[in-house]
Amino acid sequence: MYAVIGAGPMGLCTARNLKKYGIDFVGFEIHSDVGGLWDIDSSTSTMYDTAHLISSKRMTEFTEFPMKESVATYPHHSELKAYFRDYASHFGLYDHYEFNTEVVSVTPEGEQWRVVTRSGSEEQSRLFDGVLVANGTLHHPHMPKLPGDFSGELMHASTYRSPEVFKDKRVLVIGCGNSGADIAVDAVHFARSVDISVRRGYYFLPKFLMGKPVDTLGGRIKLPPRLKQIVDGLLVRAVMGKPSDYGLPDPDYRMYESHPVINSLILHHLGHGDIHARRDIRDIQDKTVFFSNGEQAEYDLILMATGYELHYPFLDREHMNWPEGAGAPQLYLNVFNPEQPNLFIMGMVEAAGLGWEGRNEQAEMVALYLRQRADNAPSAKRLQQTIRDKASIRLDGGLNYLQLDRMAYYVNKEAYRGQVRDTVKVLRADMSNTRTQAA
Repeated sequence: MYAVIGAGPMGLCTARNLKKYGIDFVGFEIHSDVGGLWDIDSSTSTMYDTAHLISSKRMTEFTEFPMKESVATYPHHSELKAYFRDYASHFGLYDHYEFNTEVVSVTPEGEQWRVVTRSGSEEQSRLFDGVLVANGTLHHPHMPKLPGDFSGELMHASTYRSPEVFKDKRVLVIGCGNSGADIAVDAVHFARSVDISVRRGYYFLPKFLMGKPVDTLGGRIKLPPRLKQIVDGLLVRAVMGKPSDYGLPDPDYRMYESHPVINSLILHHLGHGDIHARRDIRDIQDKTVFFSNGEQAEYDLILMATGYELHYPFLDREHMNWPEGAGAPQLYLNVFNPEQPNLFIMGMVEAAGLGWEGRNEQAEMVALYLRQRADNAPSAKRLQQTIRDKASIRLDGGLNYLQLDRMAYYVNKEAYRGQVRDTVKVLRADMSNTRTQAA
């Protein structure tokens, strides 16, 4: 029996594949229903009222469970909550989960794992053959310390829900990732003024190009990674211009070496003067913020759109092959632990265009491995050796990703999915051979 932690997209496809391959499991979810991040009512959700998917539905959905035609091309979070509930119902996953159940601790005990859970005031301790951790990567805020002392209101994007919080206020958004750009655009319609502080350049993409979702274009012709960076970078510049045309710094790295911002509205508002670009913060005194280029301005509210940190509060780093100073656990294919063969960190992977199907492929790979390992199959033994030998190898596709903690588990989509699919193919073939010989 295995334990699955989480009932968001990753937890659900993990549960789906375990069930598909006949592996017994129990799922634990802190909220009262499935959906994870995409259920705004969950205590661990960092969703906000106006949030939509930043990738198109056809490039994001599970292949075996497409979204309905009536769902928007870039769905609202409420549509996605319904989608995951339909998914769980369709594959019969609800009966496998214990809801309103918090995982308190996960510790090794011999070759098994002890999982302590809390439901209400009652705690329960159980032993499992292994644990598949799928509690998500976007729920624990990264909150860097600001220079000086701000006397106004300070909040992180993780607690943002409605743009009404900005009403009649002078607002500074720090950071311009996808959430920061979205929230700055929200603030325009309520705030007295909106500024955005950035210290690094970003590549900005529109959601639609030539009437099509931007992430559906350019995939028919496969280009070497370096050439694709050049071609796509030139296309983006032709369509969007340079960030410096809007007062923002230009990127000092190549296309795809950090996640692009899928939002052209922020450039629209920068161009219309609704949002003003600011540089990095040098100091703060009372409500006055001093910027690195010598400018200064007063604000009533600072919103930190500074991203999220990997967070596994129920699990010690020493069990995750996660050395001090490393941005992420050192795992083969971002999931297999060379030191703990019965612990799997599911969904700790990011890549432009990976979608939920890319994560489903990861889940199928793990489920197949468990099935084949239980059957003592040669393919599982070979994979075990590969995990021990190659845990530190990163499938970056030759791209030079920014050396940031949030990029530590970033991979190249083609390289990653290719390796996962090859692994699945070998495991499947071995399973077919084993069944043929048994027959």
